[in-house]
Amino acid sequence: MKLAERWFVWAGIVLLGAIALAGLIVAIYAAWLFHDLPDASELADYRPPTATRVYAGDGTLIGEFSDERRIYVPYEQIPLPVVQAFLAAEDRNFFQHGGIDVSGIGRAMFKNLFNVVSGRRLEGGSTITQQVAKNVLLTNESSLNRKLKEAILSSRLEATLTKEQILELYLNEIFLGYRSFGVASAAYNYFGKSLAQLTPDEAAFLASLPKGP
Repeated sequence: MKLAERWFVWAGIVLLGAIALAGLIVAIYAAWLFHDLPDASELADYRPPTATRVYAGDGTLIGEFSDERRIYVPYEQIPLPVVQAFLAAEDRNFFQHGGIDVSGIGRAMFKNLFNVVSGRRLEGGSTITQQVAKNVLLTNESSLNRKLKEAILSSRLEATLTKEQILELYLNEIFLGYRSFGVASAAYNYFGKSLAQLTPDEAAFLASLPKGP
């Protein structure tokens, strides 16, 4: 066998070995990611913690005690203008994507090029499903591992829950400032109203809060 032929054989063996090793590393990393993920199906019956209520002996409410105000509202009771306002502000393709919105990520990257130059706040490309995965199942840690877990969980959420169930979780869990978790709590804290009493402008204001400074 000529020297050149032997060199090609050895180069091929090294290349195949490197590919096999890389594949093994990826497989081990993927197995670790999947093993460490919470169960997305548990969210079907999830309810966030609400305030502790103290009642008198006759059943009269004496008071509520909590570091944050939460009012859980089923999706069917959330007014359509509130839903539409948050979809327009946060995830306009929510009913079309499967958890990850590639076009939304592209738009966010394009906008952020101008935001960096102008000194404005950077925008994220996360879908509502990704935000539910992060806020309910994961931590706010900023790392590649967390982003990969978020993407995997988002796909699992889309396969496990309906779009309406995901929206219900999102609209009841999102932090909107002023000790407000969820849209019903924010409506009460900012405007002293129930969700049904909000005007379209007030709903739009609440939907703008996640992108606020």
